[in-house]
Amino acid sequence: MPALDGIRVLELAGLAPGPFAGMMLADNGASVIRLDRVNPPHQPSPDVLIRNKASIQIDLKTTGGKDLFLRLVKQADVLIDPFRPGVLEKLGLDPTNVLLKLNPRLIVARLTGFRRDGKYAKMAGHDINYLAVSGVLSMLGPSPRLPPDGRPLPPTPPGNILGDFAAGGHMCVTGIVMALFARSRTGQGQVVHANMVDGANYLATMPRISTKIPGQWDRPRGENLSDGGCPYYNVYECKDDGKYMAVAGLEPQFFAELIKGLGLSDRPWMAKREDRAVWPAIADAFRRRFREKTRKEWEAVFDGSDACATPVFTHAELEAAGYEQRPGVTLTGTPALDSGPGSGWDVEVLGLGEGGEQALAQWMGWKKGRDYALANGGLQVKDASRL
Repeated sequence: MPALDGIRVLELAGLAPGPFAGMMLADNGASVIRLDRVNPPHQPSPDVLIRNKASIQIDLKTTGGKDLFLRLVKQADVLIDPFRPGVLEKLGLDPTNVLLKLNPRLIVARLTGFRRDGKYAKMAGHDINYLAVSGVLSMLGPSPRLPPDGRPLPPTPPGNILGDFAAGGHMCVTGIVMALFARSRTGQGQVVHANMVDGANYLATMPRISTKIPGQWDRPRGENLSDGGCPYYNVYECKDDGKYMAVAGLEPQFFAELIKGLGLSDRPWMAKREDRAVWPAIADAFRRRFREKTRKEWEAVFDGSDACATPVFTHAELEAAGYEQRPGVTLTGTPALDSGPGSGWDVEVLGLGEGGEQALAQWMGWKKGRDYALANGGLQVKDASRL
């Protein structure tokens, strides 16, 4: 039985971090209903984080739609709110004064990009904006000084993995699970506040503190031990263009294995690897040597060794090789649901209303036409006296 079997989750439809949080819960056995709007707003990409979910459409601005929603809230364990601050309150659905009074065991997980207070609270934003004001974006990417004016490159956007999914969705799930654990002792639900600014800043605890430790992260971006500044913690192109090897020979014993595999053990400056003055020479030697063999040839050299040297695969390569997608963590007694072959590679979307009738039957014992009906694109209570 999955760890979250029996947990009922309402996920108000939103962008990436909210759906990711819902998918994490669903993957571990929770019953998740995505609540779609009658007229969904434009999204830059489809929601593909839909494993093990169902969908219903509700117009929360109508009396019948709101009534149906509140009846679901009574039976829910978790509500995922991905909206900007104040949206639920404007709908008359204040979490503390309405939802938790209706269902004291409910956990309302409110996930925003910016903090809920301060000058950015009401502003729109995306992953890169949240990383920017958290201080984390300033730490990412190389910073060579380029001609003609010698200005360094700006920080590098790392995709939306760090903000949306790690600092956003995953942090939100951590809060939900802690709230569920607390409820198991107190019987009371609560509001979980998560935002990507604080989430990213929290994830950066070690490197942030390390900026005050000499030799760790105390130099400008791209010049430190683990951000691309160190030549033996970096990525190098192989003989076959566009193929790379990643090296991380930080510890002396691993560094010794690395330079042994590269055939560079005899270089006099290898014994002074911690002297930054020799880093340019080491980097140049590594660049030249890795270009002498293909990635596959370097794999043959380093596979099975402690050189901390591995190939840089693309997702396309992993898919072609039959790489098996697995849960982020494995629980031996309460494992996650089996996602099935192809899951994690194939594009799948959840149609509006898909699986909704079955979910409402399981949650509430409702039947379409008897207990609820479709009106103007959204589900509404049909006969309140019968519910």
